[in-house]
Amino acid sequence: MTKQYETVIIMTPVLLMDQVDEAVAKYRKFLTDNGAIIVHENNWGLRKLAYPIQKKNTGFYFLFEFKSEPTLIAKMEVEYKRDERIMRFLSIALDKHAITYNEKKRKNAAQKKQEESTVS
Repeated sequence: MTKQYETVIIMTPVLLMDQVDEAVAKYRKFLTDNGAIIVHENNWGLRKLAYPIQKKNTGFYFLFEFKSEPTLIAKMEVEYKRDERIMRFLSIALDKHAITYNEKKRKNAAQKKQEESTVS
């Protein structure tokens, strides 16, 4: 049974943007190769951490929202643990309310962006 998930990864801030893009591409490919359908992805960029991780105060955040079989999550988290570029990750299954909220949020952001482009 396919479920919808959201996973956020925090990558070490010592990476160059090319290395961040390469890591994101690796996990995008991993998801699609394992039958997942990517619904949305969002690069949050370099952000301050709530507390130091590995003596670092910032990290590159990236979010994937995707549909897949529940067994894929365990495989993906093993990949995250093996990758020294990943400092932290969190994967959650979305319920119908979270899915609706995310869709509404994306729709509102798209409308706002469209309005800004027509104004300028």
